[in-house]
Amino acid sequence: MPTLKTKLRYYRQERNMKQDELAEKVGVRRETIIRLEKGLYNPSLKLAMDITKYFNVSIEELFSFEEDEES
Repeated sequence: MPTLKTKLRYYRQERNMKQDELAEKVGVRRETIIRLEKGLYNPSLKLAMDITKYFNVSIEELFSFEEDEES
């Protein structure tokens, strides 16, 4: 099964943002950002769009799926 990979932490840190600051900007809880950064949460399309719009990058730049090595 494919695993979600994200560059969210990179873009957040590039702007010297804390997780709770980003969470407030996109309307979610800090825990959601933590889980996204760890690859434990697949965002809704709306949340993915909100985050990419905030960072001014494409969805493909921020999120990708990689096949598990076991597959």
